[in-house]
Amino acid sequence: MSYSRIDSNVVPPRPWKRSRPWALVGVFLLLAVFESPLYAQQPDTSGAPQYRVETTDGQVLLGTLVSDTETEVVLDTRQLGEVTIQRADIESIERIAADRFRDGEYWFRNPQSTRYLFAPNALGIPKGEGYYQNTWILLNNVNYGATDHFSVGAGTVPIFLFGAEALPIWFLPKLSISTPQDNFHLAVGGVFGGVLGVDDGGGAGLVYGSATVGSRDHNATVGLGYGYAGDGFADRPAINISGMTRVGRTTYLISENYFFPGVDDANLISFGVRWAPENFAVDFALARPLEGEVDFIGFPWLGVTIPFGP
Repeated sequence: MSYSRIDSNVVPPRPWKRSRPWALVGVFLLLAVFESPLYAQQPDTSGAPQYRVETTDGQVLLGTLVSDTETEVVLDTRQLGEVTIQRADIESIERIAADRFRDGEYWFRNPQSTRYLFAPNALGIPKGEGYYQNTWILLNNVNYGATDHFSVGAGTVPIFLFGAEALPIWFLPKLSISTPQDNFHLAVGGVFGGVLGVDDGGGAGLVYGSATVGSRDHNATVGLGYGYAGDGFADRPAINISGMTRVGRTTYLISENYFFPGVDDANLISFGVRWAPENFAVDFALARPLEGEVDFIGFPWLGVTIPFGP
């Protein structure tokens, strides 16, 4: 039984005008960086430090720490008053930052703070933590924080379930750094793919760099990547502009957008909603080409993320 303690701290109707998507992206990213009117609840910074205790049977208690001895912890909770918990019954205890409380309600950490729909931002996965992501059942990714600044991941599409002998796989390393103020982040990484069971197997993928401004709840990212296949890289980059903003305890707005200079009919924009209780996240989104005649609102996106670790 472990005991850990922190001692400190809507889509417009056609025709689709070219200017509208850019306006949508711009407005959304402003929302992501700055706290909008939707995010009107203010942190509760008054009173004594708050602690979160999780017991071995899965109960979670929030309150101020009255006493902490070798055998028990006494917590003053809002609902139950003073509660005594035997140390043997404690799975974990941690001090909660003041900004996790809003109007007296606990706002848990964003369970999927390092990725939008598919594209990562420049925030690092904390050491020892990770997540499994599934999109439309077939697309699978797992990522893990080896350190606070370096994460590793891998993914596949199990087409062998349909009788195919080949198996596509890819690896997802990412190196992240942050400023001391923790509001500006840089990352470099890649998607290095191949197909098992194919003789030529030259491989294909992407190397990228990205910059993110904001927190784990509100941020915007600009990324630049070069795709490759075999021994050659693309002549022009792919540009990613994405953002997320938390508008409720379990609700986030997300936009992930791709632009390919000189290839106008390949540009893609998306907008979605993430529903994220504390232990998982579900993404619902629509993606639409920016140019050309399109007879539908957008491609649907459905993804599920399950975090793991401390």
